[in-house]
Amino acid sequence: MVRRGRLPVRLVAATAFVGLLASASAAPGQAARPAAKPAAAAAAPAKPAAHLPGWNPDRNAYFGDLHVHTGLSFDAYIFNVRAMPDDAYRFAKGEPIGHAQGYSIRLAGGPLDFTAVTDHSEYMGAMREANDANRPLSKNPLVQGLFSPDPKAIGAAFAKIVTLNHAGQMPKEFSAPDVAGRAWSEVQEAARRHNDPGHFTTFVAYEYTSAPDGRNLHRNVIFRTDKVPALPYTAVVSNNPENLWKTMDAWRAKGVDVLAIPHNSNGSDGLMFEPTKRDGSPMDRAYAELRMRNEPLVEITQIKGTSEVHPSLAPNDEWANFEIMERYIGSNRQVTKFHGSYVREALKDGILMREQKGFNPFKMGFIGSSDTHNAAPGSVEERNYFSKVGRSDGTPELRASVPPDGAKTWPADTPDANHAASPYQAWGASGLAGVWAEENSREAIFQALRRKETFATSGPRIRVRFFAGYDFPDDLAKRPDLVRQAYAKGVPMGGDLKVSAGKPPKFLVWGVRDPNGGYLQRAQVVKGWIENGVAREQVFDVACSDKLPLNTKTWRCPDNGAGVNLATCEPDRFKGDVELRTVWTDPTFKPSQRAIYYVRVLENPSCRWSTWDALRNGTPPNPTLAKTLMERAWSSPIWYEPKG
Repeated sequence: MVRRGRLPVRLVAATAFVGLLASASAAPGQAARPAAKPAAAAAAPAKPAAHLPGWNPDRNAYFGDLHVHTGLSFDAYIFNVRAMPDDAYRFAKGEPIGHAQGYSIRLAGGPLDFTAVTDHSEYMGAMREANDANRPLSKNPLVQGLFSPDPKAIGAAFAKIVTLNHAGQMPKEFSAPDVAGRAWSEVQEAARRHNDPGHFTTFVAYEYTSAPDGRNLHRNVIFRTDKVPALPYTAVVSNNPENLWKTMDAWRAKGVDVLAIPHNSNGSDGLMFEPTKRDGSPMDRAYAELRMRNEPLVEITQIKGTSEVHPSLAPNDEWANFEIMERYIGSNRQVTKFHGSYVREALKDGILMREQKGFNPFKMGFIGSSDTHNAAPGSVEERNYFSKVGRSDGTPELRASVPPDGAKTWPADTPDANHAASPYQAWGASGLAGVWAEENSREAIFQALRRKETFATSGPRIRVRFFAGYDFPDDLAKRPDLVRQAYAKGVPMGGDLKVSAGKPPKFLVWGVRDPNGGYLQRAQVVKGWIENGVAREQVFDVACSDKLPLNTKTWRCPDNGAGVNLATCEPDRFKGDVELRTVWTDPTFKPSQRAIYYVRVLENPSCRWSTWDALRNGTPPNPTLAKTLMERAWSSPIWYEPKG
C-alpha cells in the first residue's frame, strides 16, 4: 500500500526495468567470461544494494516534524506535560496520547513519515528529576511552586526559569552530566525502538536553545545515525552558534554526521541573519562555509509564527502578512528589527554578499515543523488544534479564541494578538517538513535534508516540486516522464543553476493538494536578484486555478472567488484545483544578474484554528484575529550563478 503523502508517479514499469538491469549477468553482445570452475562454484555477481519498500528512483514526498518537545524539556514539564519520547513517536504514527489538560489527542490527517524528538539540551530531564522526591534536585529552593496545577502559577514559574536562563544564572546542578545523561539516553533509546525503515523514520536530535538577551538563536540539531556524542552541546556552554558549528565539525571528524536547523528567526530581533559574526567582527569565507556546512536549512514556519517575510519588508507582496508574530520568544517584548529576522531578506542579503564578497552565509533550504511542547508531532491541523504548551494554552479560553469567563460576546476593548498579555492567540497551526527522497530511511531522508531537496508547508500535506534547466521541452509539464526529464536536464530545489551562454532558464513548477486539505488557488515564483549593487524582489503568479487566464503584465491570477461559510467553516468545494503544473520562463531574466527563485503554492481560503474554536463554542470569532487564512507551501530555493 502506498502511504499517504507521496506524489503519484508512474514508476512500476521503470522500477521493474531497473530491477532487470540489476539482475542481468551480461550486456547484449558481450562475450561471456570463460569459467575456470564449474558453474555451480563460480563467483556470484555482486548483488545490488537492497531497497526498502516504496523505493523510487524519482523520489517520493515524505512528511515529518523535526521540532518536537516532550516532558524531558524543562519548559514542557513546567507546563505539566508528562508525555515522553515514546509517546511522541506513538502520536506521530497515528496513535492517541494524553494531553496535559486531561483529554486525548490524535492526528486527524494520518501518520507522519518521519519525526525527530528535539528536547531542549539545556536542563534536559532536570525538571522531571526536580519533581521526584528521591532525586537531589527536588531539594533545590528554585523548584518550590514549579509544579502547580494553576496555569497562572505555571506561567510565573516559567518566567522565573526563563529569566535565570537568559541571565546565565541557573544553578549548575540543573545541568549536571548525570541528569542530562539519563534523559539523553532515553531520547536515543526511543528513537531506536521506533525507527522502522521503509515505514517510519526517527532521528536522534535535540534543541540548542541560545537566546542572548532573549533574542532567539535556537537551532535543532539532527544526527544522521545512532552514532551521537555522549552529551549534547548546549547554550549553557556557549550561546554563540559559531561554537556549536565548530563542535559539530569536530563530531563529524569522528564519524558523527549532523546538521543544525535554525528556527523562529522572527523572534531574533534582527540577530539570526545579522551581517556580522556574533562578536561583531566581519564575516569571511571561512565563516560562511562553516555556517553552511552545518546549517543547510532553515525552519521557515511553525506554531510561533512564519518567518518567510514581514509585510514591512515586502510591500508589493499581497500574501506577506501570514501568521506574523512580532514578540520575543517566551517574553512579552516587541520585536523592532525585522531585517535580519526574516528568511527572504536573508536570502537576498546572501546573494548580495556573494556578489560583493564572494561568499554566501545564508544559502538555506526550507522546512517547516511544529515546535509542539505536547509531545505531539504534526499537531498543526487548523480543525484539530490544541496549541503548544500543555496546560497553559490547552483550552480555547486560555488561547483567547473564545470570550473570557463564559461570555457569549467579546468585550469592546479586546486586545489584539500583539498587545494581549498572552501570546497564544497569535500562534498559528503550522508547520510540516517535506522531503523528496528515494525511500523512507534515515540515510535517504538525511541526504535530502543535506542537499536541500526539501519544502515547507503551513500544515496541509501539499506536495511541491521545483526544477530549473535550460533544455526543458516546452511541453514538459504534460509529459508522463516529466520528473525523470527534469532531473536529467536540470537541477531540483536546493541546487545551483550555472550560466549557459546567456540562455534563459525554464522552471518546472508543480504543486499537488493535500487530499484532506483545501484546493489550490495559485502557484507563484518568488524571485530575488541583484541589480546595480542592490537586492530586489518580485512575486510572479505562474499558474492559476479554474482555468483562469494569467495576466502577464501584472503577473497576477484573477481572484477565483473561493470563499468560506463562517457559520459552518465549510469552504467552497467548486473552486480551486487539485494540482497546478507549468513550465515558466522568467521575463525579467538577465544573464549577468545573480538571482534566487523559490515556489510558493497557495490554497483557497479556509477557517483559521481560532474560528474553529469559536464555532464549536457557539460564539463569534475573536474580532482581533483573522477569521480565515490561505494555507501554503514553499519550495527550497534554486540559486542562479551568473559566473562559472
